[in-house]
Amino acid sequence: MSILSHQGYSAGHPWYYLLGGDIPSIKAIRTCAILGKYLGCSASLICEADAKAEPKRTEVLRCLRNRAIEDLRSDISRYRECVRELRRWRDKNQQVIKPECGGVHTAISLKFNHILNGFANLHRLDQLPKQRDLFELL
Repeated sequence: MSILSHQGYSAGHPWYYLLGGDIPSIKAIRTCAILGKYLGCSASLICEADAKAEPKRTEVLRCLRNRAIEDLRSDISRYRECVRELRRWRDKNQQVIKPECGGVHTAISLKFNHILNGFANLHRLDQLPKQRDLFELL
């Protein structure tokens, strides 16, 4: 679960935003990924790649890292759009007594989760030993 919560909901849930939870910064999402126990959806792929013999290990891990960075860039770009949409929605609906959860809330919660996942995958990759073949016995 995310360390960001509001009225019992984590920032990965649409109701967090509906009920007025603060919009997490990218840095805050990254911190959640690093401090959390979630390993990312690619944890098994990363583990399999780490078990490969060199030079295949390095090649596969590099590909996984490049893909994670690409996905993260795309997700951050979309997240920023979602933030703008949510701010517009909040400005327009300040006087609503009984708000309803809508697409704007779902979109930003999904992007939060995608970014959290991306940072978790990158953190997992960063925790692996680099150039392991230099230290293995022949």
